[in-house]
Amino acid sequence: MNETYLIAVDQGTSGTKTVLFDRRGRIASKGSCPLISSYPHPGYVEQDPEEVYQSVIDSVRQCLENFRSQTMKTPDIAACGISNQRETCLLWDKAGKPLCPAVVWQCKRSVDICARLKNTEIEEQVNQKTGLLIDPYFSGTKLLWLCEANPRIKDAVRSGSVYFGTIDTWLLFKLTGGLRYYTDYTNASRTLLFNIDTLQWDSHLLDCFSLQGLNLPQVRPSTHFFGTSDFQGLLSKPIKICSMIGDSHAAAVGEGCFSVGAAKATLGTGCSILLNTGSRRIPSKQGMVTTICWSKQDRVDYAMEGVIVTCGAAIQWLRDQLGLFLDSRDTAEMAQSIQNSSVVLIPAFSGLGTPHWRMDLKAAIAGLTFGCNKAHVVRAALESIPIQIKEVLDVMLADSGIPLAGLHVDGGITANTFVMQFLADLLNINVAYIGIEEVSALGAAYLAGLQAGVFNSLEELSKFYQNQTLFSPGPGCAQAKDAYGRYQKYLRMFLQTGSE
Repeated sequence: MNETYLIAVDQGTSGTKTVLFDRRGRIASKGSCPLISSYPHPGYVEQDPEEVYQSVIDSVRQCLENFRSQTMKTPDIAACGISNQRETCLLWDKAGKPLCPAVVWQCKRSVDICARLKNTEIEEQVNQKTGLLIDPYFSGTKLLWLCEANPRIKDAVRSGSVYFGTIDTWLLFKLTGGLRYYTDYTNASRTLLFNIDTLQWDSHLLDCFSLQGLNLPQVRPSTHFFGTSDFQGLLSKPIKICSMIGDSHAAAVGEGCFSVGAAKATLGTGCSILLNTGSRRIPSKQGMVTTICWSKQDRVDYAMEGVIVTCGAAIQWLRDQLGLFLDSRDTAEMAQSIQNSSVVLIPAFSGLGTPHWRMDLKAAIAGLTFGCNKAHVVRAALESIPIQIKEVLDVMLADSGIPLAGLHVDGGITANTFVMQFLADLLNINVAYIGIEEVSALGAAYLAGLQAGVFNSLEELSKFYQNQTLFSPGPGCAQAKDAYGRYQKYLRMFLQTGSE
């Protein structure tokens, strides 16, 4: 009998990865394609929708070619899963022609719109219905900006000729030749337009935002038959697309966060921290958002989420803009070469997310002396990642009253041993790393496998999580605590003066 495989497309901010998994969750092949963002004005971040789609096709092609070159066989693929950058959104017409660039989740163009909506009745209704905050981070405010900035788009929305979607919906529409127009609960829950209690688009909010006439995708659980595709002829026959899910939520599945109190942190360009709260939605009083963690046909798990806007993006900035190093892999050794550092980096390059939600702020470096060199700045940037995670977890646990059952981490930064050890020291708990970077893809594949009958249950999936790497607290706990206190001191001053 031939081996059965699952293929997962993970469409992220900086590129698309396609991974072929066997039925035990092991990687058989993978392919990747970079994706370029453009910055037409300060604070604006855009991507070309057609380039996003093409990056998917190119990564799938590379993945399949790599598999065939290794095995001289064509994989028997049971199903496909899609994970995607979440709040990035776009508009297109019935023919599938984009009406504008995709507005990336990092984009801050809607800051003024958010300022106008805050402290109004709409803000309270948005939080009550969607679990989110009025913020440029979420898709809805980007959509409002597109309508207000372009009368042509506004008129087209009113006439009913505009299709709105996050990246998952756009990819599905393209992959099925315009035949399927769907999203899942997790992606819908990031738009400011979806009621996470009723699991439906909220007509009252659509009226409040004057979005009557806007075409919205049908919403389904993350495990669902979403359609079929042969990926522009790359496959000999169409395969079923059996899962769609936001990348951070997919990582929670890939990390095995199936029970109340399980938490995960995805360390990528930004960082999403999810705490599974089970079937119970728990509101936050301190800047957390409530969202849908993951879902399948007979179950919806909620989560509290903390959103860190800048993690790996700060390291990339030090490399690409300041030229402090050539390879990000060198940063762990640079940081470890410094025994004591007074330097703090507040990574508000695109504002600060949870628990501060100050998108008006800009980044700052403090504590510099003539004795500092580039290694001090690099270490400060790396330290800012665990420090922000601790800020979020402290508030999250206080708000929810749920004990932390464990922290699982994933994403490219997990390869940085300095960051991982500093995180364990700072939190004073074991931090578990599953051992692969492609955890979002893994989660999408697992859900597709559940829908397609490759796996029978979550319990079967749980057996795959026995060989994780643990980072345990060590002798650096005191030093990590000092660094946290130093960061908080500068942050308090920064929050008072940073917007001036």
